[in-house]
Amino acid sequence: MRIVLAGGGVIALLTAVECVSAGHEVVIADQADIPFSGATSFDRHRVLRALHRDDLATTAAAVSAHHAWIDLEQVLATSFYEQVGALTAVAARQAPAAQELLIAAGSKAEVFGADDLAAEFPHAGFAPGTGAVFEAHAGVLLADRVLAACAGWLRWHAHAELHPHRKVIGVDAGRAEVRLADGEVLKGDAVLLAAGPWSRDLLAPELSRELVLHRQTMLYCDVPPADAAAWAATPAITSLGTPGGAWLVPPVAGTPLKLSAASACRVVDEVGGGVAPSWWREHLIDTFAALIPGFRRDWLVDTRDCHYLARRSTLGPMLAVLGDRVLSYAACGGSSFKFAPLIARSLAARLTGAAPVTTGLEPLDRPLVRASGIHPTRPALRGVS
Repeated sequence: MRIVLAGGGVIALLTAVECVSAGHEVVIADQADIPFSGATSFDRHRVLRALHRDDLATTAAAVSAHHAWIDLEQVLATSFYEQVGALTAVAARQAPAAQELLIAAGSKAEVFGADDLAAEFPHAGFAPGTGAVFEAHAGVLLADRVLAACAGWLRWHAHAELHPHRKVIGVDAGRAEVRLADGEVLKGDAVLLAAGPWSRDLLAPELSRELVLHRQTMLYCDVPPADAAAWAATPAITSLGTPGGAWLVPPVAGTPLKLSAASACRVVDEVGGGVAPSWWREHLIDTFAALIPGFRRDWLVDTRDCHYLARRSTLGPMLAVLGDRVLSYAACGGSSFKFAPLIARSLAARLTGAAPVTTGLEPLDRPLVRASGIHPTRPALRGVS
C-alpha cells in the first residue's frame, strides 16, 4: 500500500516507520523541515512515566511503551532514552496503593516518605511534608533525537518519500488524497492526518470544534556546577506536590534542567509563536524560586511555549475516521509522545488493514462510530472519535 501522512511530528514519523517496516510505501508532507523544530513533538526531552492513579490499563500501557521505546532504539540504531526513573508526589496514605498499581502493571516501584525525599533530593523542591512513589521503568526521552532518528531512518529507506516545506491544506477522504499549498495532490491507498496543533484546519467544523488548543510555557536552566552532581542523579519528577502542579525534567545527556507547571498551561484560540510571554515566564520563575533552594533568575538560559490539542469532552487525544482508511489523530502533548510507539502501531494497523493492535489506550482501542460533516471550503469528511 501507499500511505500518505500529513505532519512531521512523532506520531506521523513513527507511524511511517511502522508502515515501512511492514513492507508498505509512505509519503510524508509537512509545512516545514522534517522534523519540524516548531512542532510540539520537538523538544530537548520528554518524560516517560507509567503511573496513572486508579487506572491499571493505562498504567500497564505506559509500561509497555517503556519497553517499546527500548526496542525502537535498536531499530533506529540510536540512543535516546535515559532510564533515570520517575518520581511522583503523592499523599502518604495514597502511596502504598500507587506502588501496588505500578507493580501490578509490571513496573518496579518504591515509596519515599517526606523525610526520605528531603534527605535524598534536598535540591528538588518538593512541597514540605510530601511523599512520593518512584518507578524504575521510566525516564527521559530525548525528543529531538527521537525525531531526527526517525526522519534519518526514513530518508534513507527506498520505500519512503519525505516532502518538507509542502504544507497540506485539504483532504479528500473519498479519494484518499491530500492537497498541498502549491496545488499538487498526493494520492494514496490510505491517509493519516497528524498535523499536531494545526489539525483543526484540516477537519470539518463539527470535528474541529471538539478540539481545544492549549499553550504551555517552559523554562530551561543551567544548574550551578556545585549542584551538577546532585541534579545528574535526579529522576524525572512528574509532580512536586504543589497546588499549581509544578514538575521538572532533570538535566540528562547534556540537556538543561526543564521546569514547568500545570498553572502555566492555558487555553488559546490560535497557534502563536514559540517565545514565552513575559508574564508566564515570570510566573514560573516565581514558582520555582519558592520551591528549589538557591534557584536564581540567572539559571535561566531559554524559554519556550508549545501548543497541543485536546478533545473538549475528554481532555485527551481524538482519533477521527474520515473515510475508508483515512484517519486523523489530533493530539501532540507529552502523553501522546510517551505512548507514541503504541499509538503508531495501532494507527499503522488501521491504515493498512492489518490485524487490530490492542494498546490499552482510549480512544484507539474502542470501536469508532462514523458521522458526517462538511467543511465549507473542502471536500466532504466523515468522522467521529
